[in-house]
Amino acid sequence: MKKVVAIVRASRFDQVKDALSQKEINFFTFYEVKGYGHQKGKNLSYRGVVYDVGYIARIKIELIISEEFVEIAKSAIQEAAHTGEKGDGLIIVTKVLEITNIRTGNKGSQAINH
Repeated sequence: MKKVVAIVRASRFDQVKDALSQKEINFFTFYEVKGYGHQKGKNLSYRGVVYDVGYIARIKIELIISEEFVEIAKSAIQEAAHTGEKGDGLIIVTKVLEITNIRTGNKGSQAINH
């Protein structure tokens, strides 16, 4: 089992979701997150109030999948999230040491299969 984490532009999330769905990867968790990277922080002043607009809206997607789907998922995410500009995001793959389904008590790959 592997954990694939992708941090993508919020504006590209629907394309990534659709690309994963087309590859029959339909279960994942996502979070709205903010990032600070190469673009650096910028402040904007509006009516005397200073706003920090340096934090960039991103979506963090987490998938727990079997090893046979890792390259498929990475490829789908990269193709859908790519704009060619700085800040397109990252894909991180790590090994899952243990997984247990709370409802069934199943472990390993059986934990994510119904």
